[in-house]
Amino acid sequence: MRYLFWLIKFLLFVVLFGFAMHNAEPVTLNFFLGYVWQAPLALLLLIAFVLGTVFGILAVLGKVVRLRRELVSLRKEVRTRAASEVVTVDAALQPPRDAL
Repeated sequence: MRYLFWLIKFLLFVVLFGFAMHNAEPVTLNFFLGYVWQAPLALLLLIAFVLGTVFGILAVLGKVVRLRRELVSLRKEVRTRAASEVVTVDAALQPPRDAL
């Protein structure tokens, strides 16, 4: 299985490398105020992809941090509730009340 993943990675690299070599012609990128930048098309596409990924991660980061804090507080609550509640043997053998 590991060799299959290496083969897939290698084939993906070859395809992307071939794409970059076929798009090596310089492209002019015009900014505001007359600024101009010339770079290969593949490089500009790579930069656009990386910037999009970074902005996407930054957009989700706040939600992830909030959910992790909530998870930690809920785990702490479960620990304190489990420590305070002692289950007797009779209560453990009874069927659940909501199943009746």
